[in-house]
Amino acid sequence: MTKAAPLWPPLWPWSLFAAMIAAAGLPIYIHAPKFYVDTYGTSLTALGLTLAALRLIDVVQDPLLGWLAEAGRKRRAALVWGAAMVMALAMIGLFAIAPPIAPLAWFAITLALLFSGFSFLTIVFYAQGVEKAALLGPTGHFRLAGWRETGSLLGVSLAAVAPVVLGSFTDRPFTGFAAGFALLALVAVVTMRREWTAAPATQTPADAVGLFRPILADPLSRRLLLIALLNAAPVAVTSTLFLFFVESRLGAPGLEGPLLLLFFLSAAASAPFWSRSAARFGAKRSLLAAMALAIAAFLWAVALREGDALPFAVICAASGAALGADLTLLPALFARRLSALGKGEGAAFGLWSFMSKLSLALAAATLLPALSAAGFTPGTDNPPDALLALSLLYAALPCALKLIAMALLVTTETAETAETHA
Repeated sequence: MTKAAPLWPPLWPWSLFAAMIAAAGLPIYIHAPKFYVDTYGTSLTALGLTLAALRLIDVVQDPLLGWLAEAGRKRRAALVWGAAMVMALAMIGLFAIAPPIAPLAWFAITLALLFSGFSFLTIVFYAQGVEKAALLGPTGHFRLAGWRETGSLLGVSLAAVAPVVLGSFTDRPFTGFAAGFALLALVAVVTMRREWTAAPATQTPADAVGLFRPILADPLSRRLLLIALLNAAPVAVTSTLFLFFVESRLGAPGLEGPLLLLFFLSAAASAPFWSRSAARFGAKRSLLAAMALAIAAFLWAVALREGDALPFAVICAASGAALGADLTLLPALFARRLSALGKGEGAAFGLWSFMSKLSLALAAATLLPALSAAGFTPGTDNPPDALLALSLLYAALPCALKLIAMALLVTTETAETAETHA
């Protein structure tokens, strides 16, 4: 009698690898601009335009990296090793080494390397997940998403607060942060080394245009890509302005770390709940509920003033719980659609990665210069008009963007009705 495959195969390496990737994503947008403002006196406008320019490189880079993930299917393990090492070295250069050239130029070079490694690993990791989920049964995409996104959110949580915690032990916390990331990258790559299998390619590597055509020709895939762009925009806005809001609007310097930890831990804790909700009620309904929760919670941040740290903590917990659905269910919906199409997973997640990061580019290009134009100066007593501009950009704008994403999702048929009640 043939022994059945285990019902719950170990997926913790996927969580650990997701944590490593996530630590080099959103937290860098939170830490790096303020680190370079505080340490080297770089202007907000210059940093914002530089971040925007770096992300616009992804207009070309992410689809090309998606093609590379497909073309290099048989060499994925080696490519992953290379990309992880580039990320580790870039992180050390960004935070642990004094710029040997102009700080803004060094900022741009190290971030370009870091983001390139981040982009490739994200694409190949999610593409491999499509193949892995197919082995896990009918709900495999949501099961894997639960493990993966929980790990990702824990990684974000750790990276968000690590410099603050390390600051209690050393006067160079970001050096410790960079060294810790390099160690995490090494451990994560080693634990995932057996997962980089490759199913037969459906297109030849030379047919780069053909790799993208099935995704862009599919109406549901196109719709999900657009929703991903709109839904990532609120997080891009809030992550760009978070530190400035806590320090200048709430007047609570020193609470940035605990508040970030609360936000991301709430997201991590909610991820398994949203996975189970999707299996029972459907991903679309669960995602719409999470979007409504995000708006209901975050809209109150507009009215916060100095000293309102406790109400803001409640907002962080509620909006963090909503974020768990965004990060778990949308990629799972897209992965399931790719599994149904049966082709071009790497190329597709190249487009997905581009959409999510385009929102960060637009946020950096517009928000920091807009704040500067409104008379906002970090670390000083700002006039009421500048603080009002900060509140509106930080809280009201994300709610408006989330409403647009909700409207688009409501009118999207996700082709899951039959599965939800099976």
